[in-house]
Amino acid sequence: QVQLVESGGGLVQPGGSLRLSCAASGSIFRINYMGWYRQAPGKERELVARITTNNNSDYLDSVKGRFTISRDYAKKTVYLQMNSLKPEDTAVYYCNGEIKKSVTDWPRNYWGQGTQVTVSS
Repeated sequence: QVQLVESGGGLVQPGGSLRLSCAASGSIFRINYMGWYRQAPGKERELVARITTNNNSDYLDSVKGRFTISRDYAKKTVYLQMNSLKPEDTAVYYCNGEIKKSVTDWPRNYWGQGTQVTVSS
């Protein structure tokens, strides 16, 4: 079984910083990409940032210049450094990864359980 486990959420004041981590574990042959989504109350889940095997990354327009996604291949871990946080960044942040469990397996999408980020004074 494949698991994605997030950590690093919490309460922070506007302008502050947080670093989220997501570690993948289990039967993993290859991780195609990993990323972060978020979902605020009453809103749809949206892609915040994603990083591929080639270290290409994409960001939601509203977080460009403030958030940075990075990846540690050896640890099968993806990070999201969030700076200059705003109240509108408040949401549950979910780790996502497209992962193959074996050479013959189709790549599948896996999700973490989510971690709450609250930006408030």
